[in-house]
Formats: sequence, structure tokens, C-alpha cells
Amino acid sequence: MDEPNTDVIQGTLDMLILKALSLEPMHGFGVARRIEQISRDVFKVNPGSLMVAFQRLERAGLLDAEWRQTANSRRAKYYSLTRAGRKQLGVETAEWTRRAAAVARLLRAES
Repeated sequence: MDEPNTDVIQGTLDMLILKALSLEPMHGFGVARRIEQISRDVFKVNPGSLMVAFQRLERAGLLDAEWRQTANSRRAKYYSLTRAGRKQLGVETAEWTRRAAAVARLLRAES
């Protein structure tokens, strides 16, 4: 039996990162775990893709980052949403909802 595909859908990683950070600042591992937990392990986040996305979102002004100590006394870069990041999350969420509804209509359509 084939393993189910757990890759994040192309073009949605940024939105999922913004959503994960909408509740509280987190480090990269925390963001990946939150996405996996909330999706009930449907999505697995590739660490390399995550780091590239963090850099892109930070350059775009959607995230702020600072080095902090973790609960187990390690240094980690913590990310938080900027005001622009919160606005972008709203835009991307609305667009995703619109597209998901269109796909649902197509799947319900009779052949």
C-alpha cells in the first residue's frame, strides 16, 4: 500500500506559517510541529523549505525574528507576525477559502 503524500500543498506553506505564528511567537521547530499537529499529521514540513520560507517572509516584512533561549536553554530564532503579516494572513486565508470552495464544487459536479 502506498504511503499517503504528506507534503505541504505548493503555495500554501507561507499561509500555514503565518497562521501558526498568529497565536504566539515560535521558533522553526515549533512552527513545524504546530502545522503537523493541527493538520493531524496530514502535512509534514521539510526543514529546508521552512527556513527558505522564513527568510522570504522576513524579507517581505511579514515576520520579525529575534534570538532567544528555548525552554531547554538552547538559542533559537523566534519568529512573530508583523502587522503586515497579519494582514497578509487575512488575504491568503480568503483566497484559500475561495479556491477550496471552487475545488469542492468541481468535485461535487456530476460527470
